[in-house]
Amino acid sequence: MNGIAGLNLGTFGVWTFDFEGQPAAQMRESIQELEEQGWRAFWIPELTGREALTHAGYLLSCTKKMHIINGIAQIWSREARSTYGASLLLADAYPNRHVLGLGFGGGRPGTKPLAAMIDYLDEIDALETSNPAPRASMHRILAAYGPKMLELARDRSDGAHTYHVNVAHTAQAREILGPEAFLGVEHAVLFESDPDRARAAAREHLHVYLTTKYNIAKFRRLGYSEDDIARGSDRIVDDLVFWGDLDTIIEKLRAHIAAGADHVGVQVIGIEPGQSAMPYWRMLGDALLPRGVSA
Repeated sequence: MNGIAGLNLGTFGVWTFDFEGQPAAQMRESIQELEEQGWRAFWIPELTGREALTHAGYLLSCTKKMHIINGIAQIWSREARSTYGASLLLADAYPNRHVLGLGFGGGRPGTKPLAAMIDYLDEIDALETSNPAPRASMHRILAAYGPKMLELARDRSDGAHTYHVNVAHTAQAREILGPEAFLGVEHAVLFESDPDRARAAAREHLHVYLTTKYNIAKFRRLGYSEDDIARGSDRIVDDLVFWGDLDTIIEKLRAHIAAGADHVGVQVIGIEPGQSAMPYWRMLGDALLPRGVSA
């Protein structure tokens, strides 16, 4: 297995929605503390209004070594030319520190994800620009779950990013991607050891995913029954959200690495509105980044 050429993301990174709702000053303080702890990769989605590439650029400007990965930039949020131009600038300004993660996102009714992604990549790859060549290559990965999208990620990008999948899917994805392509896996964790409370919080987090078309199709491919999906069974909840104490969570996260992932982006859930996950990121950093060395 390999990472992305020229990048050292470490084995584990931080994946969070939290920055979508924080002011710039708080984001700056948080990302700088994470960098000081030894984290080397920080994953950001595009969901509630923060534009993905501007967001990435700001976080890159606040740090010296941190890699910022869009997980994901939605292809419907900007034209291919704009995505290409912004990524080109980030590659030049911050060599080997930005990864453009592209995904179908919410999509458009009646549009097939695979066809839309192929068209988008075709448009990007056909572009020419008078801008200076970047000091380092641009890096891109694709959000991918099904076999055909994973094959596209293997053939047209540096690799794949998966979100809310089980360990069995990681093994399947590695088989499709082959030994060379990058595989970054997001996984949610919850620091709660009481089974009832943990599963209730996990179900609340998973509800939107268990009730949307493309996610339901993904979960069916992962082998979950209609009943598992409809009621949020203990089986699917426990597979998609690793809960418990620190040692339990760490052991479960490492299973993705054993199954073939190059990197796991850890998403801490169960944080009260207005609060920060920083105490948990510190705990995870102490466990996953021993003696301040990147995992």
